Amino acid sequence: MAKPEFSVVVPVFNSEDTLVELFNRINVLFEELHKSYEVIFVDDGGTDGSWNVLTRLKKQKPDLVTAIKLTRNFGQHNATYCGLTHAKGEMIITIDDDLQNPPEEIKKLIDCYTANDADLVYGLYTDKKHSSLRNLGSKSLKKSSKMFYKGPGKGSSFRLLTRDLAQHILRHHQHFMYLDELFHWYTDKISSVYVLHSKRKFKKSGYSSFRLFGLFANILIYYSNVPLKLMVYGGLAASVFTFIIGMFFIFKKIFLNAPIQGYTSLIVTITFSTGLILLCLGIIGEYLSRIYMVQNKKPPFTIKKIL
Repeated sequence: MAKPEFSVVVPVFNSEDTLVELFNRINVLFEELHKSYEVIFVDDGGTDGSWNVLTRLKKQKPDLVTAIKLTRNFGQHNATYCGLTHAKGEMIITIDDDLQNPPEEIKKLIDCYTANDADLVYGLYTDKKHSSLRNLGSKSLKKSSKMFYKGPGKGSSFRLLTRDLAQHILRHHQHFMYLDELFHWYTDKISSVYVLHSKRKFKKSGYSSFRLFGLFANILIYYSNVPLKLMVYGGLAASVFTFIIGMFFIFKKIFLNAPIQGYTSLIVTITFSTGLILLCLGIIGEYLSRIYMVQNKKPPFTIKKIL
């Protein structure tokens, strides 16, 4: 079979209700565009009947569907990365499994790529149909990318990228993957186009506030040195502050003959400095644990079955 023009990568997590409709709509779109394609579904350790649905789809469309089952839940970015490793198309599209990104909007990504010759095209939303908490979390992640590693501060999981860019990404094998930071590292030829965002038909999003916070923490540690810089500048500021306070009390004692104030100031100073030291040790410990995981060569995913 000749290589397809497009590969559509779909990370799947507990989405048995949407997978058939998603594939059918993707199929209709590419038939209308007269483009060859494949769809790569990556079951990211879900607990519902998604794998059974994917098995049936594979039997019905063996030339168009690749189904991959991971051994456990590795996260959306790692599952997408797994799909990239199996993509054969010259253009690769990543799309969520919940139909909030209408597959028909893929045409807008293709048109934007054709017009701008970009390495990466993001589908952005004018009106996101997530909960207020989820929208706040997503917005915070994008703003942090702009602040911490000079990313554009915008993006989404609905994107089109070239095969050349994907090949650069596949050189990375760390345990935690955050694809958008890697994309921005390798190219600045990034375009975007506004697309529709629909309400979720079935179930709730797998991204709870706790998982969003965990994702933010991992991005902060794995892909930035901001906490280490905070330690340096915070320690410097604390040192200057305590030095000034110390000189003030020495001045009072020598020149003003001020009486000893008791143990309060000593206790406050010790408590403050100890807390600061423990915080810094904790940050260093987090970096060391991440370094250990990278040096331990834990893979970003492991595959249980491929159809």
